[in-house]
Amino acid sequence: MPFPLHPASVRALLECYLRAKDLNRPALIADCFAADAELGFSLANDDIDFPPRVTGAAAIARTLVEEFGERFERCRTYYVCTEPEVDPHGVSEMSWLVAMRQKDNGALRIGHGTYRWQFTPDSEGGARIAALHIHIARMDTIDDPKSTKLDALHAAFGYPWLPAHAFARGLADVAAAQPEWAFLASFHEAAAAAAG
Repeated sequence: MPFPLHPASVRALLECYLRAKDLNRPALIADCFAADAELGFSLANDDIDFPPRVTGAAAIARTLVEEFGERFERCRTYYVCTEPEVDPHGVSEMSWLVAMRQKDNGALRIGHGTYRWQFTPDSEGGARIAALHIHIARMDTIDDPKSTKLDALHAAFGYPWLPAHAFARGLADVAAAQPEWAFLASFHEAAAAAAG
C-alpha cells in the first residue's frame, strides 16, 4: 500500500532501531517495529550466524538485541548514506557498516552489507517497520586485544549516518595512520561501491 513517509519519521525509526541494537535496549524494538514484523537474513559467509527468519517484534528484540548483546559490545552500526530514500511502496535499501567487540575473545568484528526496510502505516497515523532483511556481505574477525583498532574506527566515522564519501575518507585516514592494518583493504572496496 503506497503512503507518504516524512524523512524525519523514517530517520526516527531507523535511529530507534540502532539505539535498541547498539545500546542493548530490547524494549525499544516495540517502538519501531510492528508487532508482527518479519526479519530475514542472508549471509555471504559463515563468519557470523543468525536464523534465516524471525517473526514478531518480541522475537526480533531477542535475536537482534538480547542474544546479539550477549556476544558483542561497544557496537556501532552505521547507515552508509546521507538520508534514507523510501520508494512509494514504503521500501528503503541502504548499505551499512558495523564495528564492535566480541566479548569472549576481545576481537574486533567489522562487517558490511545492506538493509532492506519495509515500512507500514500504524494505527496512530505514523509508521512502523514491517519487515527488515539484513544481508551480511562480509564479517571479519580481527585480533584487537586492547580495542585499538575498534577505537580508531569509531573515531573515524560519524555515527550513525555515514555518507559514502565520509566512509571512504575515514578509512583512508585510518589506513594512512596504520598502514599495517591490511584488513581495511576490503572495506575500501565497500566504501567505493557505496559511493557509486
